[in-house]
Amino acid sequence: MVKEIPVYIFMGFLESGKTTFAKETLLDRNFTEGEKTLLLVFEEGEEEYDVEALKKKNIFVEYLEEEDLNTENLIDLQKKYEPKLVMIEYNGTWKLDKIFSIRVPKGWTVVQVISFVDAQTFDVYIANMKSIMMEQLNSADMIIFNRCDENTRRSEYRRSIRAVNRRAQVIFENKDGVAEVDEDEADLPYEIDKPVIELEDEDFGIFYIDAADNPDRYVDKKIKFRAMVHRPSNYGQNSFVPGRFAMTCCADDIAFIGFKCYYGGAKNLSDRQWVIVEGTIKKEYYPEFQGEGPVIYADSVSLTSPAEEDLVYFN
Repeated sequence: MVKEIPVYIFMGFLESGKTTFAKETLLDRNFTEGEKTLLLVFEEGEEEYDVEALKKKNIFVEYLEEEDLNTENLIDLQKKYEPKLVMIEYNGTWKLDKIFSIRVPKGWTVVQVISFVDAQTFDVYIANMKSIMMEQLNSADMIIFNRCDENTRRSEYRRSIRAVNRRAQVIFENKDGVAEVDEDEADLPYEIDKPVIELEDEDFGIFYIDAADNPDRYVDKKIKFRAMVHRPSNYGQNSFVPGRFAMTCCADDIAFIGFKCYYGGAKNLSDRQWVIVEGTIKKEYYPEFQGEGPVIYADSVSLTSPAEEDLVYFN
């Protein structure tokens, strides 16, 4: 039986903080605990590795070019070093299928993908290299925004990430590299502690992200909002999805978002009708969340006029 060799992948554009994080992790935090480690570097930035210092910690560095990323070369490196752990600093401008689609040495198993984002340049990259940036964000298990300051729109960025990648942990670091306290509960545009949460039309996207991330916060809360009807074919006669079409600040695709709603008169509703939903939020298991998530038990559903804006956003 082939023993598993954990593989960690660091992604991000040049000067996004990949090398700095790797150096701190490998040298200062002693992440490898002395296990023989192979560090593959596919991008050279201003920060450089101290190859000799790493070698003393049983970490061996190989600088590679794009043409070196192939099965034969990786197998040769596995035979040469016989590592117990592999770390890959990936070039942020390359397509990710270059690394995720090739056959790797036996035992190599990707256990974590970390994307690094310079908060100072995030908006610029989203505007000019959106497709590549989205690949990095969609594939990540952890996303680290570094070089954050008082102007960093943390809540907006977090919600945008959560809209396209539900599993990723999002971390913000200040300019000293210190992780900041998560204040995600702040900045909600509606009052969650009122007897009834009444959503403005433009706030549905923010509610969707926060309720999906923190369902316990909403259990047994009363809610009232305007939404469009969607009746999935696999739902019964007494359920539907009241939701909205949404677009994130960093994605081209538009998706319909909403939570399952139980309502005795659902069979009389039609797709794309606009309704006012009043009900109570509960939490239960269903496949869309691959676990427990919010559902709504409606007290009333009444027809209404469409929202002024077709789309909602997450900021």
